[in-house]
Amino acid sequence: MRYAQGGGLTDAKRAARERIRLEAVGRFGSGEKNREIAAALRVSERSVERWRRQWRERGEEGVRSKGSPGRPRLSADQIAKLERELERGPLTHGWADQRWTLARVKTLIGRLFHVSYTVEGTWRLLKRHGWSWQQPARRAIERDDGAVEVEEGGVAAGKSTAAARGAWIVFEDEASQSLRPPRARSWGRVGHTPVVCVRGRGSGRVSMAGMVCFRPGDRSRLIYSFRVHRGRKGEPKGFNWQDYRDLIVRAHNQLKGPIVLVWDNLRTHLMPQIKDFIAAHEDWLTVYHFPSYAPDLNPQEGIWSLVKRTIGNLAAANLDQLATAVKRSLKQTQYRPHLIDGCFIGTGLTMGT
Repeated sequence: MRYAQGGGLTDAKRAARERIRLEAVGRFGSGEKNREIAAALRVSERSVERWRRQWRERGEEGVRSKGSPGRPRLSADQIAKLERELERGPLTHGWADQRWTLARVKTLIGRLFHVSYTVEGTWRLLKRHGWSWQQPARRAIERDDGAVEVEEGGVAAGKSTAAARGAWIVFEDEASQSLRPPRARSWGRVGHTPVVCVRGRGSGRVSMAGMVCFRPGDRSRLIYSFRVHRGRKGEPKGFNWQDYRDLIVRAHNQLKGPIVLVWDNLRTHLMPQIKDFIAAHEDWLTVYHFPSYAPDLNPQEGIWSLVKRTIGNLAAANLDQLATAVKRSLKQTQYRPHLIDGCFIGTGLTMGT
């Protein structure tokens, strides 16, 4: 039987490992071969070879386990305290930027517990307790977390209204993409950074507006609209209030039910014409707004992330090719409701019945 080395061993497993070593010593004395001992004790033949060498050099004491050098030197309470301090962030502990490095965590452990860890030991400690090297998400400094609380935000009010009326709750957002594609990770030779050729000049972009729609018991839906802006004189650069009105009407026709719309405070969303349209259709349309600087509450943001991931490193020759790629990605997402549900789950929101 094999037992993993390091801090994961319990006292019972260490005792069992010690018994196996001593049993191997007894078999050495009886003249058994390494292969036979390894098969009988269910350990690797290489381990048996090492034990036999230690037995020849120092006898039985040389085979006995010296203990695990990787056993953690911090108690469970100390680990919990370390995790709390890490979650407070590097700024709290005097570093200028918001980045935890192994060297900084090592220094923090020394400050808190007067225990010296190596950089490699710090990496193993963090890995063992569920920490990893990650790309951080961004959050606006101006964001008011008190206003973003689910109990107080428009999202919760929208969910309650949708549940009471049996309506669809719809999240709307906009995005755009130029000929310069998002960068995506790619394999390359060590020491040679892969190079992606993109258009260095040229104007224009693809503007997108999308709605993800949810209702308990129904398949999640994605409804979108996009427009290609080619940089021509007099051509609208984005969506106007009529485009948003038409998108809402199209969603109502496709969903065949009342809608509770939740969107941000974009200037176009607050125009008098949009307010008049909402007031004129209050029998099937209710509108709430997201708190300021809280895009992470909008599942439509996850859809844009999926789209830009599929067109990463795209070497589009022109806007038509870019528009085709964007439309293909959105169309594929429409037929994959589990992706839409995943974007909703990623916000941390829940859909009650």
